[in-house]
Amino acid sequence: MVVEKAAASPPVPVGDRRPQKQEPLGRKKKIRQQVTDGFTVKALMKNSVVRGPPLAGAFKERPTKPTAFRKFYERGDFPIALEHDTKGNKIAWKVEIEKLDYHYYLPLFFDGLCEMTFPCEFFARQGIHDMLEHGGNKILPVIPQLIIPIKNALSLRNRQVLCITLKVLQHLVVSADMVGEALVPYYRQILPVLNIFKNMNVNSGDGIDYSQQKRENIGDLIQETLEAFERCGGETAYINIKYMIPTYQSCILN
Repeated sequence: MVVEKAAASPPVPVGDRRPQKQEPLGRKKKIRQQVTDGFTVKALMKNSVVRGPPLAGAFKERPTKPTAFRKFYERGDFPIALEHDTKGNKIAWKVEIEKLDYHYYLPLFFDGLCEMTFPCEFFARQGIHDMLEHGGNKILPVIPQLIIPIKNALSLRNRQVLCITLKVLQHLVVSADMVGEALVPYYRQILPVLNIFKNMNVNSGDGIDYSQQKRENIGDLIQETLEAFERCGGETAYINIKYMIPTYQSCILN
């Protein structure tokens, strides 16, 4: 019996490549993209996507720090108490406001502008308005001591603190003679934050913005404050405001 040998497969020539499967014309090969930082070697590569710059954080709120006002209040050093009235809460002063040492107490109350919780927030805000109302000639010599607390309060960039501080500044410039002019050299410490938030108005369309009625619209409050600075700041007030806030338009010259 003769066994037939299996036919051997033909030898494959050297360099022969079988055709590979080709994808349909409608499909595109997915390209993996890598996200890189700008101004690097990877940013020049073909499949790289440059990551955008980070947010500057101009409107971001800053964390609060413990204030001297809270420390003195918890220790009981202030001659004040909370009095409940039919119209709301008010401060019951244990001594006459006119007899207070403004060099000591007024900067401490301005330091409390950074507070955002009751009762410290209420005592600081209402205490400032009461002292400015009865201060008279005692306010002007204390102005240099008030600049750092005002700057610290504005630097928090908190919407509630901004509104309260702006209303206090409006009351401060009309509280006594020459106070508005005494604030002019300190515009460089006060106005930079106002320049950031000057155009922050609520675009409510055809709706009703109740913050205007409550005087909580930051853009409107800043405009009112700048106009009060110009009216009470003397001849050089507008030039200094314009230097720090170029978009401000005079309310007197126009």
